[in-house]
Amino acid sequence: MKTIASKLIEAIEKHATTRMNLMEVCGTHTMSIAKSGMRSMLPENLRLLSGPGCPVCVTPQETIDYAIELAHEKDIMITTFGDMVRVPGTRNSLEASSPKIVYSPLDALSVAAENPEKDVVFMGIGFETTSPTIAATIFAAEKKKVKNFYLLPAFKLIPPALRFIADSTDINVQGFILPGHVSTIIGSEPYEFLAQKHHIPGCITGFEPIDILQGILILMKQIIEGKPSITIEYERVVKPEGNRKALELLYKVFEVCDSRWRGIGVIPESGLRLSPAFARFDVRSKYDIEMPRSVEPKGCICGQVLLGLKMPLDCALFSKTCTPMTPVGPCMVSSEGSCAAYFKYGATKGLTEGSKRAKRRL
Repeated sequence: MKTIASKLIEAIEKHATTRMNLMEVCGTHTMSIAKSGMRSMLPENLRLLSGPGCPVCVTPQETIDYAIELAHEKDIMITTFGDMVRVPGTRNSLEASSPKIVYSPLDALSVAAENPEKDVVFMGIGFETTSPTIAATIFAAEKKKVKNFYLLPAFKLIPPALRFIADSTDINVQGFILPGHVSTIIGSEPYEFLAQKHHIPGCITGFEPIDILQGILILMKQIIEGKPSITIEYERVVKPEGNRKALELLYKVFEVCDSRWRGIGVIPESGLRLSPAFARFDVRSKYDIEMPRSVEPKGCICGQVLLGLKMPLDCALFSKTCTPMTPVGPCMVSSEGSCAAYFKYGATKGLTEGSKRAKRRL
């Protein structure tokens, strides 16, 4: 394994003839890069940026605040994945309301069936990887006639976010390390606009360091040759057409809508809402709650980190007032957050030196 990595790094160094910014879109890639100390192994003129591929991190403040207010209502039980519990809202977090942590949406449906006297709400957070399983859960709730199961939809779609980044004049990205998990569902075809319209290459990679290094080398070659395309390095899992059955199920239950991303704003056609046939499962259709004004945490730069405009170490709050035990922003809470990756692995030579080099290049 070390020999393969050494050969890939040697090849990357030979191709590092100019400055290049590559963005790893997925939070799992961010963690793998940080854990392996990859930044210290790469040439100084190759910069890896973290993108908006952390679903917890991009969930807007008002969604968190709504869930917190909803948890205060009588006879409502909030169910959620564990990452969401400690994300700060404007006044507090869900943790103070003692939500029930579940490991799948079907677990939440079981909670509803076991507690018919309560309305059970599942927080629908995630990208194209998660949303088909939640669509299947909605089908199951309909079939089993579980009347007290509701969803708080906050789903996001990756390709529109990449279109936003590619269209931006402020974000300087020459290539995308595309997400493996999402791409198992959507395939490679939805990314083709990056190469065809924006002339930016993309490579769908796996999550092992060897996968990522191979993806980096593929991108560098395309950039140098001026022949951008969308490539699948993760061929053992991802097919160009994706998972047709999962997509068919997804779009029976949901439809595309505009969606707000934390720290970024509204991105057109970047979210999912329940289709009219399943609209009764949307908790907002039943509970119209008076909301306090949502305010982003003062000094938090999560939005800029998610777009690769800033590095976690640029934040004045990082490792001081903002830590995994006392998080200010969601990028420090999520297991896929950039700030959490930098905090957890920042003591390693790889991440620290790589971050210092990246800061010098800003």
